[in-house]
Amino acid sequence: MFIRHTSAIRRTLGRVALAGGLLTTLHQPLAAQIDYRNLDDDRPVLTEDAYPVERHAFEFLLPYAFEDERGGGRLHAFIPEIEHGIIRNGQVGLKAPIAGARGTGETDWGLAGLRVFGLYNLNSESRALPALSARADLLLPVGSLGGDATRVSLKAIATRGWGRTRVHANAAWTLGDENNLAPLEPGHRWSYSLAADRTLFRQSLLLIGEVATRRAVKRAPIEVNAAVGARYQWTPTTVLDVGVRRRLREAAGPDLAITFGLSHAFAVSWLMPAGR
Repeated sequence: MFIRHTSAIRRTLGRVALAGGLLTTLHQPLAAQIDYRNLDDDRPVLTEDAYPVERHAFEFLLPYAFEDERGGGRLHAFIPEIEHGIIRNGQVGLKAPIAGARGTGETDWGLAGLRVFGLYNLNSESRALPALSARADLLLPVGSLGGDATRVSLKAIATRGWGRTRVHANAAWTLGDENNLAPLEPGHRWSYSLAADRTLFRQSLLLIGEVATRRAVKRAPIEVNAAVGARYQWTPTTVLDVGVRRRLREAAGPDLAITFGLSHAFAVSWLMPAGR
């Protein structure tokens, strides 16, 4: 009798342990699979959302972009970026754009400046207000294609959600000298964009559509562009993205612009607070 009871107890404990293991296995990816909902600027569309990376977390981004412009101009770009959730609701970051610009001759490759930025989430979304954030970028003329101007870009960001659908609005302005600018991410004189995304939770997929207008420098033609994109959670810490953009006006904008890349989230143990 005692042996039978012992065997039954062991079987029950084994089933509980197995169920617990399965629940843990299922829970871990779901808990991690949220980064694909975070829109970064220019990835995969121009618009970004109002939420920074989590406090103490790092995110490394490596996108590639290609633009085919009117008149035969082409631009290739690798834009490595690192972001860090330095404080609660706030992040800092660094971009080092590497451009390959071609006019009518050969393609010139080089570092196209450095971009240091910070973003702070002023408030989370509530019934009365959307999520609101402010961002500031310092554009430094570093590298063979970095130009000569040091500039400052300011941006206001809003995000509002309705279930699996969200709408985002961005407005940005850049201050400083507009002569001899970098060919890549020089900071537009002004830029306004509106985007909507839809989450497909079971597929860990986000679909995005966008309309944006901007002016590169004073008296330059105004661009109006449309874009679509997607973000996919490849692993619990790695997200893939792809986007396509095209001009809606003949006056300005790319005939075709394509971007794709990946981002990887990670933590550095010695930077984590004790007890975490």
